[in-house]
Amino acid sequence: MQRVCATCGKSNRIPFRHAADAGRCGACKSELPPSNAPISITSANEFQQLIEQATVPILIDFWAAWCGPCRAAAPEVAKVAANCAGKALVLKIDTEALPELASSYGVRSIPNFVVINHGKVARQEAGLVGHIVMERWLLEAINAV
Repeated sequence: MQRVCATCGKSNRIPFRHAADAGRCGACKSELPPSNAPISITSANEFQQLIEQATVPILIDFWAAWCGPCRAAAPEVAKVAANCAGKALVLKIDTEALPELASSYGVRSIPNFVVINHGKVARQEAGLVGHIVMERWLLEAINAV
């Protein structure tokens, strides 16, 4: 995965196991803060590696561009990513682009949210909810350790 340095603009390759960690830019040595925005997943391979190597709970947002409730959920999902930076990861999976992933989680309606903790499903909920509810799900996963 890639993270762009806010200081010099260089792209830095981040190992999946460090996706939620702060780091240093390889070019200018400035701090690279933990990811504070939803991560768009583009392949099943990328998703699998991230799930296997993540050291923090993960909230997955299964969505589609044509879905009105999904568009309404997007700012709430972004708030979760910002509020939980360093403590959890937030992924977005477009069900139109990666239908096999949606199918593997039994997604039949969207938006659909899945919380993964230590590689296992800790919670799955369909329907529009606010960021406070999603953050509570992640907190429950963090405390379940």
